[in-house]
Amino acid sequence: MLGKLVRINRASIGAPKGTLGLVTGVDKGAVWEGEEDLPAPIIYTVYLCQPKHRKRKYLARDLEEFTCEN
Repeated sequence: MLGKLVRINRASIGAPKGTLGLVTGVDKGAVWEGEEDLPAPIIYTVYLCQPKHRKRKYLARDLEEFTCEN
């Protein structure tokens, strides 16, 4: 998903639902002690396309790939 244009599915302060952004980074989240059998969450850094360009971090479930259809 790195380098993809995405739409935010979850509203948050400063980034309303439907905001577009560019995925600029991928990190692996932490796993709690005793829960090593669970997969570590993937966290995406998204550069938001807004008047105040900000970087925010989102889980994969909060993003959907954006495609332009003619």
